[in-house]
Amino acid sequence: MDDLIATEKLKATIPEILEEIQKEIAPLLSMGQVANYIPELGDVDQNQFGMVVRFLDGTTFETGNSQTNFSIQSISKVFSLTQAFALLKENLWNRLGKEPSGNPFNSLIQLENENGKPRNPFINAGAIVIADIITHHFEDPLNTILDFMREVTFNKKLTINMNVLQSEKNYGHRNAALAHFMKSYGNIYSEVEEVLDVYFGHCSVEMNCFDLATAFLYLANHGVHPLNGKTYLNASQTKRLNALMLTCGTYDSAGEFAFKVGLPGKSGVGGGIAGIIPGLLSIAVWSPGLDKCGNSLAGTKALELFTTKTGISIF
Repeated sequence: MDDLIATEKLKATIPEILEEIQKEIAPLLSMGQVANYIPELGDVDQNQFGMVVRFLDGTTFETGNSQTNFSIQSISKVFSLTQAFALLKENLWNRLGKEPSGNPFNSLIQLENENGKPRNPFINAGAIVIADIITHHFEDPLNTILDFMREVTFNKKLTINMNVLQSEKNYGHRNAALAHFMKSYGNIYSEVEEVLDVYFGHCSVEMNCFDLATAFLYLANHGVHPLNGKTYLNASQTKRLNALMLTCGTYDSAGEFAFKVGLPGKSGVGGGIAGIIPGLLSIAVWSPGLDKCGNSLAGTKALELFTTKTGISIF
C-alpha cells in the first residue's frame, strides 16, 4: 500500500518535471552532431526533442516531439537479443561475451584480439552474431524481429525506413568487414550478405518515443509485458539483459551514463535512448544531436535530470 501511494505521488510530479526538463535541455539541441556517416540520418533536423514516461499500469506522460518517428538504430539490438536469448538460453554466451568493450562500437582490433568472439551483444559485432542466430533459426528472420517489435509496441504499422536501410547498406563496409572476419573464425554460420540484410534491416526500423517506452515495459517487469501479460524472458534472463544494458548499452561511455543517469538503457545513433526502472516504469527520449560517443547529447542530459529531479534510479 505504501508503494502504491508513493507511485501515485510520483506520477503527480511527472508533468511539471518533464516541462522543466524540456526547458533546461533546450540550449543543448544545437550542440550535438547528427550521425552524418549514414547520410539519411545526417539530414534529420537536430532541433527536436521528445520524451515519454510509461508506468507498468500504462499511465503515460510525454513532452515535445514524442510522436515523431525516428530510426532506432542500435536500440533494436535489445529486441533481437531478447529473441536470441529466449531461444538459446545460456548457450548464447558460447558465442558472445558479457563485458563492456571500452572501445568504439565497430572496432575490428578488439575482435581480432579476442579471436572473433564479440565482447558483448550490443557492439556491432555482437549484434551481427545475434542477427546470424536469428537467421539460422528462422525462415524469415527480419520479419521475425519486426513482428516481435510490433507486438511489444502494440503498433502493427511499425516499419523499416527503406531509405535508411539503403544508406546502411551503401555505407556499411565496416560492418561487412566485422561479419566476414567473424565468419573466418566460424562465429557466423549463415551467408554474410543474408546476415547483414537482417542486421541493417532491424537497425532501420522507425519508432517514436511512445513506441519505445511501450516496448521496454517487459524489461521493467521481469520479462512479462504488463499490457498483454506475455512472458518474453524469465526473471533471471531479464536481470541479465538489464545488466548488459547498464554496462554495455551506451557504447563506450556506459560508465559515465551509469554515473550520471543510473538506469539500464540502450542508445542508438538515431538519437534515441530507452531505459527502465525495474518494477516501476520505462522511459524513452529522442534528440538527434549526438555526443562524441554516439549518444544523444540532450537525451542523456534529460535522463540525468529525470533521475535527479524524481530522486529515483536503480541505485
